Amino acid sequence: MTGTVHRRESGVTDQGFSADEIDTSRPHPARMYDFYLGGRDNYQVDREAAAGVVRQIPEILTAARMNRAFLERAVRSVVESGVRQIIDVGTGIPTSPNPHEIARGVAPDVKVAYVDNDPIVASHAGARLTGTPDTGFALADIRKPETILEHPAVRELIDFDRPVALLLVAVLHFVRDDEGPAGIVATLAEALPPGSRLVLSHATSDFHPDGMPEVLKIYKNATATLNPRPHADVLPLFDGFRLLEPGLVQVPLWRPDGPPPPAGELGRIGFYGGVGVKE
Repeated sequence: MTGTVHRRESGVTDQGFSADEIDTSRPHPARMYDFYLGGRDNYQVDREAAAGVVRQIPEILTAARMNRAFLERAVRSVVESGVRQIIDVGTGIPTSPNPHEIARGVAPDVKVAYVDNDPIVASHAGARLTGTPDTGFALADIRKPETILEHPAVRELIDFDRPVALLLVAVLHFVRDDEGPAGIVATLAEALPPGSRLVLSHATSDFHPDGMPEVLKIYKNATATLNPRPHADVLPLFDGFRLLEPGLVQVPLWRPDGPPPPAGELGRIGFYGGVGVKE
């Protein structure tokens, strides 16, 4: 499959959404995360909200970079294990190296299906994500996992009879408890054959509870709320998967390729991450 170029004709993109659906009046978590990573694909409303988060938890800038580094190490690991298909749910604003670039640094034949519910991400996909063969983009919402599994862009790329790496990196903390994050993971996992991998990271307030109430207020005004969870609530998201060493840990501690951060800095990194294998 070759990448799809996203263009607008009469105000409608080929992903099926109107340009009017791009909401720039409220902060969007993907664009805020882009700000944390030093990107420029964000609006004033996103920058103001993100700056408010940084004032409460300055370490969020370091944590976002470390979460991104975890993604890179995890993708390399699953491809080195022999997996040649990836579904990246909650792609966010494209940031190089993107998963297909990371994966193909190990094996050039990896296929990657990107999924996000943000039309702005879709608008970037043609230029940055799907401009090479064997990549695709699905505009779909994680809260409706069946629509991801049934999406033509996913079905055209992914062979569900062969192992798949499912990436749920920094996305499930935008799913409320009443929306059933565990059920979402279970639905997606059910479609995966044995040998598949789950790469998951999740925000937590375990390490900086003081600033979190104000941060939650900021995200309450965004297009998705932030729902950080303790380790005990993140761990069950791996039900049905065998956690690989070193288990569910703060993201800098997952198979680091360099020395870990100093203890004082590590103690403020509010992301857990892990990789599991379906047996």
